[in-house]
Amino acid sequence: MTVKTECSFSADDVGKNLYRKRTFYRIEVIQEVIAKDQDEADSLFLDHGGIDYSRVNEIANSGMGVETSVIDADYDDSDTTEYRGKVVYEDTEFAKEDGDVEIDQFADEHAKVEA
Repeated sequence: MTVKTECSFSADDVGKNLYRKRTFYRIEVIQEVIAKDQDEADSLFLDHGGIDYSRVNEIANSGMGVETSVIDADYDDSDTTEYRGKVVYEDTEFAKEDGDVEIDQFADEHAKVEA
């Protein structure tokens, strides 16, 4: 019975063996986004975050006869969206005029800030 493989082989390989190894990796993706509220952030993460599944096959190493036949990535789980701070003007005299801003981790998520 013939075995299908991605490995190249020739008559020079007669007597050698074909091996397969399955390895599982856990990939953690942490992303942040600036948004007006949690709903917009969730929408941005959903539409523009995560991983590009079309490029998953690009992450495997090959060489010296090692060939990759399958790479798969499945969604497993995620945390809820976490508030990290609000974009505010720095506490300096000309911050507003100069456009100097920072992320204030202690600012109220729902407080209105003067633009």
